[in-house]
Amino acid sequence: MDSDSYPPTKALTTRYKCYACYKQYKKKEHLVEHMKISYHSAHQPRCAVCQKHCKSFESLREHLTGPLAKTNCLGIFSDRGCDLCLEVFDSPSSLNKHREMCCLSAPASLATEIPTCTESQIYVSGSIDESYACKGGEAVAIDCEMVGGGSDGSLDLCARVCLLDEDENIIFHSYVQPQIPVTNYRDTAKYRPLMKTNLVSHSLKYLVQTYLGYNIQTGVHDPYEDCVSVMRLYKRMRAQNHHVEGSGIQSICGGFDFWKPKELEKMTPEKLYEISRSNYRCWCLDLKGQQPGLI
Repeated sequence: MDSDSYPPTKALTTRYKCYACYKQYKKKEHLVEHMKISYHSAHQPRCAVCQKHCKSFESLREHLTGPLAKTNCLGIFSDRGCDLCLEVFDSPSSLNKHREMCCLSAPASLATEIPTCTESQIYVSGSIDESYACKGGEAVAIDCEMVGGGSDGSLDLCARVCLLDEDENIIFHSYVQPQIPVTNYRDTAKYRPLMKTNLVSHSLKYLVQTYLGYNIQTGVHDPYEDCVSVMRLYKRMRAQNHHVEGSGIQSICGGFDFWKPKELEKMTPEKLYEISRSNYRCWCLDLKGQQPGLI
């Protein structure tokens, strides 16, 4: 039979797959554009089964347990995965041992009487535990309780504050007289891996229940309880092992700006991933020589 009698064979289409999130594109330039706006890096949450990068822990949780979860990832995670830190272990017994440490207990309520901070104390270092000044390089957790001010009560005023060190020791805890607005503090609610996929913040109550395994704010709103929980959450995120080569300190500026479009299109997906940079500062860098701050 003549070959012309057969229907034409459909040509195979070349697909260009992202090295990090596995999305596929028909054109190489589309993959390049995807890499420019995705900010893939070793600091993104990653599936421990298939190594797919996700924008946030919420999207990683959806990837592992959601209605559209991949069968292989869902099966392995259901058997050997921790629903708090989303890590996968070698065996169910290893998972059980890990859960004993991963699921924390709520901090005990602070029973001591809280001093009132007078106007003069606000500026006197003696109102703060001065022994902490010798502990350079540690993070400090802060929680402020706000009250309404102004004629309609819409003005937020700080009325109570609590500061803790990494060992959950109190540095400062007092009622305060509002003076100036608090600005430029690092916030667990605004840490990109802990935000929703649409970059909306979760409440601290949700984050603590989801990633630490206990409930807070069940009665009186206690800044000490919140402060301890913030520090624990920060330390858990800081302990993420991202296997970054060298110092692990990456610029948040896009590495693609140093290359011409034609040069980028000639690169392999692996090379595009290598020059990609994160668009947020990962807390794991606090353990790699960079100074932490207030959280």
